[in-house]
Amino acid sequence: MIDVRALAEAEFRDSVDLFRRALLRRPPTDEEWARRRGMLEPGRVLGAFDGGELVGTARAASNRLAVPGGRVPAGAVTAVGVRADHTRRGVLRALVRAQFEDVRQRGEPVAMLHATEAVIYERFGYGVATRHRRVELERARAVFRDDAPRGGRVRVLTREAADLLLPEVYERCAPDRPGRIERARPWWSGTWGFLGEDVLVAVHTGADGVDDGFAVYEPKHGERGTALEVHDLTGADATAVAQLWRFLLGVDLVDRVVAHERPLDEPLEWWLADRRQCRVTEVADDLWVRLVDVLAALRARSYGAADPVVVEVRDAVLPDNAGCYRIGPDGVERSSAAPQLGLDVAALAALYLGDQPVSTLVAAGRVEVRDPAAVAAADRLFGTAVTPWCGTGF
Repeated sequence: MIDVRALAEAEFRDSVDLFRRALLRRPPTDEEWARRRGMLEPGRVLGAFDGGELVGTARAASNRLAVPGGRVPAGAVTAVGVRADHTRRGVLRALVRAQFEDVRQRGEPVAMLHATEAVIYERFGYGVATRHRRVELERARAVFRDDAPRGGRVRVLTREAADLLLPEVYERCAPDRPGRIERARPWWSGTWGFLGEDVLVAVHTGADGVDDGFAVYEPKHGERGTALEVHDLTGADATAVAQLWRFLLGVDLVDRVVAHERPLDEPLEWWLADRRQCRVTEVADDLWVRLVDVLAALRARSYGAADPVVVEVRDAVLPDNAGCYRIGPDGVERSSAAPQLGLDVAALAALYLGDQPVSTLVAAGRVEVRDPAAVAAADRLFGTAVTPWCGTGF
């Protein structure tokens, strides 16, 4: 019999040790633990016990997720792990169910996570809500066009100065972009603990004198020469982002610039004289979202101009979510009308932030069509002007 409960703070380190061993990694040192323990939120670290022995863990942190037209309270799920001798015995399912109940009780309509493997979480109703890409550029050949955005200035900061300034700058950087989440102070403190000693930070200051973007990057030396690995780059507008890229591509003694987890709609190749110098080496799933309270989650976002559509939602894990919803520009309500479209809650999550049009999921067989006219209407309802992007690990 698996028993799941919230862990006491004295048990937090045991949960972290278990999680890291589940990923075949060593437990944190005392120094690492001192930096990261603040990232664990009391009451939100769960443990699964078998006969009184800790065999699994999962935790979450209170956050807010930007959705089209607003923000929604969300549980940021992380550090989910099961001890190797207890896998495939229902431990993960017990943890997930307990976590869903906790998220609901806290008034969070949404849970979200980054998945270590793509096949784990869809069976619990999670769906891919944002994606990102990895890009690589040969520094000497990546030259900006004359008409690319330009302005402001870039300066390099010490890590101490960055620790104070970056949280403030992040709040100015596209706070309403769907998929964006908050970065609380413990996130910043813990993140520095994951980065190496060679990490550097550059900040962009706009023409108005306000700091409005930053890049966190690190030189890596290898057989292919020296690369700048960009861990984090964000800006309040295209000028800030473009100017930070100009700076990175102008750093001496560097052969390549490699950037991870970039937004799919970042116009980097459009800024270059030779667009082929921006090589996309990966497009991958980013933020997975679970609508724990479907009605509240759907009501938290806005919708485009189109006729309302009645959608039937299936949810095997949280069956009280199942049913028909009338979705339109004027809001969302439960409905007794005949459904025009049908889908499971994981497919609904893929539509939630606008990453995928309904028509794509129809072609994939993930949405059943009972009224063909509803497909185009649903595309307009769920569509967004900006491609969703998270860009924050947790």
